[in-house]
Amino acid sequence: MSLARFARRAQKLVRVPGEVDVLVTGNRQVRALNRRFRKKDKATDVLSFHRDGGRGGDIAISASIAAANAIRYDHALIEEFKILILHGILHLAGYDHERDNGEMATRERALRARLGLPGSLTERSERHL
Repeated sequence: MSLARFARRAQKLVRVPGEVDVLVTGNRQVRALNRRFRKKDKATDVLSFHRDGGRGGDIAISASIAAANAIRYDHALIEEFKILILHGILHLAGYDHERDNGEMATRERALRARLGLPGSLTERSERHL
């Protein structure tokens, strides 16, 4: 399944209305976005940005961090992109794993299983804290 098709399917399952655009880019641009919008001066694997009006949003993915994670977690790069897209879409739906007492992790785990994806981003984050 193409990434565009996967993103549309995940968006539908998570019930995020509107248009979702995904940017796959390098660490420099992701770091700049993270610094500008989150005041964190570092690259990260995925960022999500809501659109005004609450319909859809934008997701930015670091290709180099995704590639490193695919190697680290022993799965294909396409699978890593899908994990990051799903994670970003959950954020667009209002989930926040830093504040929701495991609600996002539970939802992500269920969707990951339904979509045939390897380990979720939230689970990986919790294991490496």
